[in-house]
Amino acid sequence: MADWQDPGWVRFMLEDCETWAVVGLSGDPTRTAYSIAQLLQRRGKRIVPIHPSAPTVLGEQGYASLADVPFPVDVVDVFRRSEAAGEFADQAVAIGARGVWLQLGVVDEDAFSRTTEAGVPMVMDTCPAIEWRRLG
Repeated sequence: MADWQDPGWVRFMLEDCETWAVVGLSGDPTRTAYSIAQLLQRRGKRIVPIHPSAPTVLGEQGYASLADVPFPVDVVDVFRRSEAAGEFADQAVAIGARGVWLQLGVVDEDAFSRTTEAGVPMVMDTCPAIEWRRLG
């Protein structure tokens, strides 16, 4: 297992973090971001849609950017391609997020180094649904 799937960091984000900003979440129920946002809600998490059009999704007000969110965010969950993900990791550090999660198939080793060196745990290339099953 790569060090970017540190079990302690996974557990911290899934168990101790309540507010998850979901980057790339639109109102399209066929997209993976939508189903994972639903899962987060079922698990008691508050979701915050982050999308350029700032839609309201699953009953939660969306914002065009992480910087626009007027309250603290615990985890920034990124549903963007690897080449676009790093900027959101940097923004997560800038807003004081407690963790960054890049979804299955999304890896940015440079962003991982920057984020963890800033003291923010980061998980890449996995999904909360998979990790909750693993935790039991």
